[in-house]
Amino acid sequence: MTRFIIRALIAALGLWLASEIVPGIEVRSWGSLLAAAVLLGIVNAVVRPVVFLLTLPLTLVTLGLFLLVVNAAMLGLVGLLLKGFVVDGLWAGILGSVVVGVVSWLGHLFLGDGRERT
Repeated sequence: MTRFIIRALIAALGLWLASEIVPGIEVRSWGSLLAAAVLLGIVNAVVRPVVFLLTLPLTLVTLGLFLLVVNAAMLGLVGLLLKGFVVDGLWAGILGSVVVGVVSWLGHLFLGDGRERT
């Protein structure tokens, strides 16, 4: 449970940073930011694997670049489901997903992934 909370806080930091630097992404309150982070984690755990499998041929043809569109779609889905979080268009979603991905990667790089190494 602690790992989930830490991952959600890292995602919230990424979403906040994306809302600050990417035009077209807007977070209306801190509560919406935290709800968007938790909902993004749930969407990435449930919906994204299905979408990934359905778009696998296109992802292979584009050498993985289509995953940017898949990630943007997951961010857009969170925007559709949550009133206080807005993603305005595909490019805002792509740039926002890149920002959130980089922040998540850096957060996990510094905090570790929770697994012990032997």
